[in-house]
Amino acid sequence: MDHARYMREALLEAEKAYALGEVPVGAVVVLDGEVVGRGHNLREILKDSTAHAEILALREAAGRVGDWRLPGATVYSTIEPCPMCAGAMVQFRVETLVYGAADPKAGAVDSVIDVVRQPRFNHRVEVVAGVLEEECRAIMQRFFKNLREKNHGEMAELVEGARLEIE
Repeated sequence: MDHARYMREALLEAEKAYALGEVPVGAVVVLDGEVVGRGHNLREILKDSTAHAEILALREAAGRVGDWRLPGATVYSTIEPCPMCAGAMVQFRVETLVYGAADPKAGAVDSVIDVVRQPRFNHRVEVVAGVLEEECRAIMQRFFKNLREKNHGEMAELVEGARLEIE
């Protein structure tokens, strides 16, 4: 498998999320060399806390394949999956997870806990970490930097407005 090629597809999905003002996480599901599912975060737009990139990509893949089981599938995610998404990969019977950048605060593969290789579960997922790591980290850093700058600007406007009302 050409991991970099498919991670670039996931990065395109992350850019879509970024353009919508969503946290820029993207994912694709690949089966037999074909992308069968795509997703990017839509939590804010859909007002749905489960609308993570990986979940949406897995749902699309299952719909296209016609089965909730995705044996032989590889999920490419720009960021280390959270517990919900990692658990979904176990439930969907995904063979391999390839992710870009670690998530030290909520990662459920290598950072905080390991859901996908839990020996007590009836299925485990192989993991490849760090594919296009710098690019995957950079889009997240850019998003949160812009968000902080925007929030700082809005706060400054509120403070200035409050100051004018007091005078």
